[in-house]
Amino acid sequence: MVRSFIAAARVADEPAPKALIAPHAGYLYSGPVAASAYARFQPAHDLIKRVILVGPSHHAEFCGLAMSSADAFMTPLGLVPLDKEALAQIRSLPQVIVCDEAHGPEHCLEVQLPFLQSVLDEFTVVPLLAGDASDEEIVEALAALWNGPETRIVVSSDLSHYQDYAAARMVDQTTAQDIEALRTGPWDENRACGFRPIRGLLHLARGRGLKPRCIDLRNSGDTAGPRDRVVGYGAFTFTESH
Repeated sequence: MVRSFIAAARVADEPAPKALIAPHAGYLYSGPVAASAYARFQPAHDLIKRVILVGPSHHAEFCGLAMSSADAFMTPLGLVPLDKEALAQIRSLPQVIVCDEAHGPEHCLEVQLPFLQSVLDEFTVVPLLAGDASDEEIVEALAALWNGPETRIVVSSDLSHYQDYAAARMVDQTTAQDIEALRTGPWDENRACGFRPIRGLLHLARGRGLKPRCIDLRNSGDTAGPRDRVVGYGAFTFTESH
């Protein structure tokens, strides 16, 4: 299913982005939208060696960012090693904690892995869950791991939740316009469950000169569900200007 979504994604002939925002719902619902983002990594499949994965914590409450003590994450496509050196590098930051209780039941990062496994060669991940973290705390961690073209960033987030189709489209279009304009504004979970990682990425993109672009914006009413209560999904690329 993942590979068929990626094969169906239309990809322009352009450099692979430095960062993505991709949704994390069930593949039937958000898979086509996520694939439109991940297909953009394919031109650099042999160059990308490390992916910083950041998403919201849906099950555990904590301050700052939570890493995992695992050596690897496993999917039906095989093992994805964690970058222990990178994790050690940011472990000294006061906002970074180890919290396996947060990672254990969490889906927002794990659903991204088969997409990465399908478009990249060998790579490691740095999985981080955002709890009650400030923009500055997220920016500091991402900036510490920024590195060169071998490192990319993926923020995992769905958009609006459980509004009717027309209302969701309006809210999600406003969110997409804000992302493209690098506006961080007064965001909350009604706009995007991963609003904290998104805000951090937008601050960082502004400082690093990244150009954001919305490449897909749909909701579950477009893909596989009824239209009375929908969840919004957006795919965004952030490309270095040089």
